Amino acid sequence: MSRQRTVDAPAQPAPTATRRPRLSLREIVLIVVLGVVFGFLYWVFVQAWNGLAIAMGPAGDLAQHLMFGTWLLVAPIAIAILRRPGVGILAEILAAVIEVLFLGSPVGPLLLLSAALQGLGSELPFALTRYRRFGWGVFAASGLLGASLVFWWTAYRMGWYGQDLLMLRLAVQAVSGVVLGGLLAKVIVRALERTGVLADFAIGAASGDAIPQRRVR
Repeated sequence: MSRQRTVDAPAQPAPTATRRPRLSLREIVLIVVLGVVFGFLYWVFVQAWNGLAIAMGPAGDLAQHLMFGTWLLVAPIAIAILRRPGVGILAEILAAVIEVLFLGSPVGPLLLLSAALQGLGSELPFALTRYRRFGWGVFAASGLLGASLVFWWTAYRMGWYGQDLLMLRLAVQAVSGVVLGGLLAKVIVRALERTGVLADFAIGAASGDAIPQRRVR
């Protein structure tokens, strides 16, 4: 009479939830570089704003709204390159830190809150697409929300509520956000992409230009 031997099947490991890997060192360095570069550029734009305000004479108070989109640039650029949640907010805050600590921004620490709101508004349209769409319309929406969301905080801080110019301020700032903070960011990203310097980041992988990784045998 034959004896049958039963062999227990090896236990299968329990399925684990898929997690996005943390930011790599290369990505962190890029965010820091973008924050530093645009922190200095934002300070330059402040000087341009002062000059424009003088040139506009009685309408000079609207100069800051005309220029506002330039202070939104780093968020959509960082998002388009890395395509990771939160990098736009982080890049904006880092740029504000540079302005406050090293360039003596007169706004002071409150600039950090403004930067967080700008980054949040700029990032939201990309987040709604799950960081999969980076067309002109998404960039335009990024600039629009980035400029509009922080406007209400600035209006409270500056005492604009109740002024006749409140809605005009909002309209001018929103248009500036779309053109300078959204569409211009798209132009900059495309120009950088053509140089090949972004090929080793997520944007390069999406376009098929990623640098192949060497395999270690």
